[in-house]
Amino acid sequence: MTEPAYVAVDWGTSSFRLWLIDGAGQVLAERRSGEGMLAAAKAGFPAVLRSHLAAVEAPDHLPVLVCGMAGARTGWVEAGYVDTPAPLSDVLKQAVRVPGEARDIRILPGIAQRDPKAPDVMRGEETQLLGALGLDAAGEALVCMRGTHSKWVRVKDGTVAHFSTFMTGELFSAVSRETILSLAVAGADDAEDVGSFRTAVKAAYEAPALAANLLFGARSRQLLFGGTPAAARETLSGTLIGVELAAGLSGTVPQAGVMLIAAGRLAGLYRLAFEALSMTARPVDADETVRRGLSMAAAAIWTKKDS
Repeated sequence: MTEPAYVAVDWGTSSFRLWLIDGAGQVLAERRSGEGMLAAAKAGFPAVLRSHLAAVEAPDHLPVLVCGMAGARTGWVEAGYVDTPAPLSDVLKQAVRVPGEARDIRILPGIAQRDPKAPDVMRGEETQLLGALGLDAAGEALVCMRGTHSKWVRVKDGTVAHFSTFMTGELFSAVSRETILSLAVAGADDAEDVGSFRTAVKAAYEAPALAANLLFGARSRQLLFGGTPAAARETLSGTLIGVELAAGLSGTVPQAGVMLIAAGRLAGLYRLAFEALSMTARPVDADETVRRGLSMAAAAIWTKKDS
């Protein structure tokens, strides 16, 4: 059996993912749970990590590299930020070691945009960017990183120049559950209404200032003309994604187009959204990019003579 070289962890707000990795970057074992930062803050970060390390039988000497919200101010150990313009190589150099642990545990920093007119932060996405683009990426890239909080990132020659966060996923959850529009989507099944979604994306992209009005249209259209709860749900989703795309695509799009880092159903939704606008996006798997980014960081950190 291949010997493990290190453990890689993506510790989000509500999710925990751990991989046991060998020297060639291959996954030997994997763990996933809902023990993200919010749950781990109550149970204790060391206890959560130890339980998963024991489950994959990680040797006591094996180092651990963590990205994500474990390095937030309210996380395990604050790992700080690399300020924009942020070379992705600087993320590797500023990993913070967790004190008081016998095992070598490092947490990667996030990236901060300290612009008073457009302040923004990311944690975890910088590692996905590293995995998707590498350290020596030449030219310009526009990256859409889909999640509960989407990130649109402009990278030039391996340096994060600017990025914007959109609360699209969280807004969809709040609007569909906590407003009058919850009546429109009540009882929606798993059936997809692609037509309603595409129509909503196009309408919101063309007139993002009407977003609040377009959202209410999901309810009024249902009352006046009929329609399924699934159609209303897809209208809400399409409207919010269309508004996001209107902002994300408002600047110059590089010749290579948009790179879409996503996974699961959300990856499919965003591909549909781009297609509705007669655009294409190059899909890249989110899990694969974060593992690759952590592997690159681990190789840089633990092959140094002074580590």
